[in-house]
Amino acid sequence: MEDKAIEDISISELCDNAGIGWASFYRNYTSKENILRAYINKLFDGWKSGWEKNNGLPLSSVIGMIFEHFEQHKAFYHLLNERRLTYLLKDVILDMMEFKPDLPGNEVYAKAFVAYSLYGWVEVWFQRGMQEPAEEMKQLFRSQGI
Repeated sequence: MEDKAIEDISISELCDNAGIGWASFYRNYTSKENILRAYINKLFDGWKSGWEKNNGLPLSSVIGMIFEHFEQHKAFYHLLNERRLTYLLKDVILDMMEFKPDLPGNEVYAKAFVAYSLYGWVEVWFQRGMQEPAEEMKQLFRSQGI
């Protein structure tokens, strides 16, 4: 993805670079974007284990940890932004915020508000080149009363 847009990378090229057959690709993935989703989930697995140890932290601390995660993997997320693939983060963020459409009314809308707000902030932060440090983003988010 550093050299080509994802739509310009063929499945054959991916398989050749990975040293696997195309049947292995299709057995495990339905699209090239699903490879990226799997990688994003892998990155967040490490974040989630740290968060689970500190479950019960205030939301502002959790938000800070999320921005720190993005900062730690800045090169990858910068590339994701350059290739206009940040939409792949939406489901990960919804999952982190434990958003489920069948939650009771007040809870579902509160979680949706936080998750989609965070997603919007992350997308804009990426577009701005992650100029502000993670700690500043945490403070900015907190200043919104969220």
